[in-house]
Amino acid sequence: MQPEIDLLGLPIKTFGLCFALAFLAAGALLTRRFRELRWPAEQATEALLAALVGGLVGARAYWVVDNWSEAQGDLVGSLFGGAGLTWYGGALGGALAVLAWAAWRGRLDLRLLDAVAPSLAVGYAIGRVGCQVSGDGDYGKASDLPWAMAYPNGVVPTDEVVQPTPIYETLWMGLAALVLWQLRDRLPRLALFGLYLVLAGSERFVVEFWRHNPEGSLGLTAAQITSVGLMVAGAAALVLAYRRGRAGGEPATA
Repeated sequence: MQPEIDLLGLPIKTFGLCFALAFLAAGALLTRRFRELRWPAEQATEALLAALVGGLVGARAYWVVDNWSEAQGDLVGSLFGGAGLTWYGGALGGALAVLAWAAWRGRLDLRLLDAVAPSLAVGYAIGRVGCQVSGDGDYGKASDLPWAMAYPNGVVPTDEVVQPTPIYETLWMGLAALVLWQLRDRLPRLALFGLYLVLAGSERFVVEFWRHNPEGSLGLTAAQITSVGLMVAGAAALVLAYRRGRAGGEPATA
């Protein structure tokens, strides 16, 4: 594990570095897609900045709500401290911010949802590299699998040999990003985004069985319950997309 690297005497957090790389990669992909759609490329940067700000706010707020017993003693410190970010909160906050930006720019339509789908997947895949390299506690349960490993020098260290679940998530969502990109002009509008929701929800639902998060309602973790919601929404979007496509003869997202 390498939570921190030294760059010319300046300590750099590897999680933060991967976080930045994730946004750069997602931004590059989104910029190319905007150009393919003949939209102003600079608007991709605007959308990315909206997602960044909204995502950070949402990730922090979700963490505070989810860890209220810990956060309520120092609410200001919990909101503005250096630790405590939750992916689902970031996804929700980022989505709301991008929707607000899209409404302001007049881009609030189904093509935008499809355009951002591959970028969301590739950003998540790279972000999980940061979780793996820094050992931030997102690893799984104890395991005797050949590829299981310990995180003795991580941000949240453990000497126990556990499932390297961030690697699973990077591989899954990296493959999802590739599939979504290849299908970007082949599906009816809204179908690509619906497929992203199904892939992202199913990934987290499955991986949660190997992680060490506490179970909640129905024997599922909070992340799994949220994942079910994503998969249901994605399936509904796919059904709607293909019904619209058959009714209107709409062949693709472009």
